[in-house]
Amino acid sequence: MNYRKLGRTGLDVSEVGYGAWGISGKQWIGATDDASLNALRAAMDGGLNFIDTALAYGEGKSEELVGQAVRASGRTIHIATKVPPMNRRWPAQPGVGIDEVFPHDYIVQSTETSLRNLKMEQVDLQQLHVWNPEWLERDEWKRGFETIKAKGYTRFVGISINDHQPDSALGIIETGLIDTVQVIHNVFDQSPEKNLYPACIKHNIGVLARVPFDEGGLTGRIEETTEFPEGDFRAFYFRDDRKRQIVERLDAIVRDLGLSSRASVPSKALRYILSHPAVSTVIPGMRSMSSVEANLAASDAGALSDAELAILHKHAWDRNFYL
Repeated sequence: MNYRKLGRTGLDVSEVGYGAWGISGKQWIGATDDASLNALRAAMDGGLNFIDTALAYGEGKSEELVGQAVRASGRTIHIATKVPPMNRRWPAQPGVGIDEVFPHDYIVQSTETSLRNLKMEQVDLQQLHVWNPEWLERDEWKRGFETIKAKGYTRFVGISINDHQPDSALGIIETGLIDTVQVIHNVFDQSPEKNLYPACIKHNIGVLARVPFDEGGLTGRIEETTEFPEGDFRAFYFRDDRKRQIVERLDAIVRDLGLSSRASVPSKALRYILSHPAVSTVIPGMRSMSSVEANLAASDAGALSDAELAILHKHAWDRNFYL
């Protein structure tokens, strides 16, 4: 496992981290607590030292499992969590004031709840789970961050950027009041590379690259006939003819890279993200031992060649399956 600086925080974090939404028991159906804990343990045994969770993931269930696994490990593991929007609206909506989403006291109380779930006194990183640039000049988020840092609840603060809206964070980066951003970045959504990443490099902002496999679209496991359990988030994300679109896109990547099968795509997808110098850590979800092994191996495989990067740059896909 290789490690990178998390921006100006100075933390050395594993370049492959752990995205803990999938172990929440809701929206991602199929993982048992035992399997999730085994995956977390295996990841930490393999050198992973950064885990991203959120209060909204199973209403604290993900945080509870993460805390349990980290405490049992005896290792120094960097934990990031998130304050959910008070109105429970993802993404943040234009015209909706911050008083309905992140009032000061709510930021503090949510952080306290997360610490109780984790059974810890402090996290390394607390993030706002959505962001609206209309809030830039408001004091609520600024005072909220000041308070939770002053109380020792978190060492650093950041935001999780709305789906497919990387430029919405450019203003808050300029303030110097946050340490990290979390953003969707994958072979299909390459938009952070244009403006966000240069700004992060300029201001030494840590980058958490989320959804590296496009919610499963880049794993190579989805077929046109794939069915997801009722209540599983992916049944919505890949509804109608979207599975066909995914298969066609994956087959094109396999052909252009000269791969033997779709099974080789996930490693290339992770290494594509890690090839960008702005990225501190990429946080795929991992609920099985095979996923842990494959994802951690991507770190040791190194960056892609210039030729491979040039090919994958051509596979950017402008669309929003969250709608």
